[in-house]
Amino acid sequence: MQINTKNLVSITDANHNFSKVARLVDENGFAIILKNDTPRYVLIEFSQFEEEEVLGGEAVDAIAKRILLRHKIAFAELAK
Repeated sequence: MQINTKNLVSITDANHNFSKVARLVDENGFAIILKNDTPRYVLIEFSQFEEEEVLGGEAVDAIAKRILLRHKIAFAELAK
């Protein structure tokens, strides 16, 4: 993720003008909220969040399959 300085918002600005932050997300896909001049929070569209959740779940499934295949004999022995 490339950080554009236009996407940076202080937590004070976010508290006082959330509609500005929402507009940034609508225009750029995300906004980064700074606390004490340090990136602290990322605000993204809900549809993007859902997509990330699906991709994360697929990654977990792939890892689980790889572990099961690698240790198939051990798991079969434990199942007895």
